[in-house]
Amino acid sequence: MATAKWAHLSHNVLEIIFGFLDLNDIRCCYLVCRHWYKLLNDENNDVWRMHCVRKLAEDALKSDVLVSAPTYKAKLRAFYHAWDPSECSRNIYIKSNCFTLHRNPVAQSTDAAKGKLGFNTGRHCWEVWWEGPLGTVAVIGIATKKAPIQCTGYVALLGSNSESWGWNLVDNLLLHNGDSQGNYPQLNNAPKYEKGERIRVILDCEDSTLAFERNYEFLGVAFRGLPDKKFYPAVSAVYGNTEVSMVYLGHPLDG
Repeated sequence: MATAKWAHLSHNVLEIIFGFLDLNDIRCCYLVCRHWYKLLNDENNDVWRMHCVRKLAEDALKSDVLVSAPTYKAKLRAFYHAWDPSECSRNIYIKSNCFTLHRNPVAQSTDAAKGKLGFNTGRHCWEVWWEGPLGTVAVIGIATKKAPIQCTGYVALLGSNSESWGWNLVDNLLLHNGDSQGNYPQLNNAPKYEKGERIRVILDCEDSTLAFERNYEFLGVAFRGLPDKKFYPAVSAVYGNTEVSMVYLGHPLDG
């Protein structure tokens, strides 16, 4: 009888109940029956809305920082992949929305930040954009846990060692292990990055490649033959008071 009653509960009642469960319990609920799976597969229902309201700051939900994550579940997923306060330079702090970092005006320092979660399988996509001046060096890409997050001087920290790979948006150069890997994108007079422009980073752990998109245009594979390591979204910046936002989008083919 108990099973029958649960099976016939309305969506509204189930949404309220599921809204109070933690995410691990919700993951198990997906497997109970088709009825529950169908309900939880709706990424914009009250289950995910309630979790968003509890986890995300109000300014994040009301701003356009999450415009590329249109559903409540997508917003929640982005929250769990946002900047990691424990993996930031001491000259960087994460704003209350969790998706934007602020670099303090410290002279002769290059400062980096990484995302909370790393990847060593599957395909992943996230957006990065500068909300202030780039300065002389502004690099986006990926890094391992071993990659440093601060150094002296104004340098391309991301890509300066064997543990990071980056694209310097200022001079359109690819960087790894302290060496230039060539121009990117491979176009004559390729346009320079403009403040506020969202760049999509595409990491394919199955093909061991890293690529970028700009304005929904695929710019080509930037790095091939990535090693078998766990990679984290990363940026490095030098300009004082500049801000950089990052939103994880999931699988690059979703949507």
